Amino acid sequence: MNYAHDAPKRPTNLSLNEDLVRAAKSLDLNVSAIAEEALAEAVRKQAARLWLEENAEAIEAYNERVRKAGVFSDKLRRF
Repeated sequence: MNYAHDAPKRPTNLSLNEDLVRAAKSLDLNVSAIAEEALAEAVRKQAARLWLEENAEAIEAYNERVRKAGVFSDKLRRF
């Protein structure tokens, strides 16, 4: 799933482990940036999972067709 990387930031309340936040700050880590990166990765993974789920029937139909008939380039390949 795509999103606008340059979209405005929105203040959000998060509940995070206090010791973990303290450790991150002591290491000069940007907690907001890390949280945003992790959220973007979770969104990508979930969107991909949902896409595969929603398209499973079509994917299986295509794979079955390839198993039975092959692909257009089968006679052209030299490997």
